[in-house]
Amino acid sequence: MNSFKQGFTNIQKLDPDIIVDLKYATTDNFTNKVVYDFTTAIARTGTAQKLAIASELVKEKGYFIKVWDAYRPVSAQKKLFEVYPDPHFVAEPNPNFSHQKGVTFDLTLVDANKKEVKMQSAFDDFSKRAHRNFKRNVDEEKYYQILNDAMIKAGFIGYPEEWWDYRDSEMDDYQPLAANPKDYF
Repeated sequence: MNSFKQGFTNIQKLDPDIIVDLKYATTDNFTNKVVYDFTTAIARTGTAQKLAIASELVKEKGYFIKVWDAYRPVSAQKKLFEVYPDPHFVAEPNPNFSHQKGVTFDLTLVDANKKEVKMQSAFDDFSKRAHRNFKRNVDEEKYYQILNDAMIKAGFIGYPEEWWDYRDSEMDDYQPLAANPKDYF
């Protein structure tokens, strides 16, 4: 992999139609606390390029991608794990883990009016409703398939226990690297 793809990129520089609503930059998350102090979503450049491809695929169907979380510094991961130390849903702090390497997105689908579509659960739902194999109703299945198909075609794999979590299929090719998202506005 070339060194350009190894660096970080503001995902909205590649596609300004991607909506960013970083939940951990607000109190609207399972901790009810602000976990990090930035609002720019960054990822490794190769991963961000794949997200831009997925974004184009969902736009062809009349939808948009909304990102709830992208690169997450190790310090933020420590805060999350202190609140909810269950590695099935919150990974232990580790600079070689997917969010902390910048190769994972937590995201959903929004309609043409930029309103979130009805998925099987809310973000950071720690119940079985969050699992990819949860039985969805017809509308939830339709929206899940639009999102999932685009992400898979673009080069991501889904985490089985969270329908919103997509990891770059080449994530193991990336070494740990820290960045300050405030440098990528």
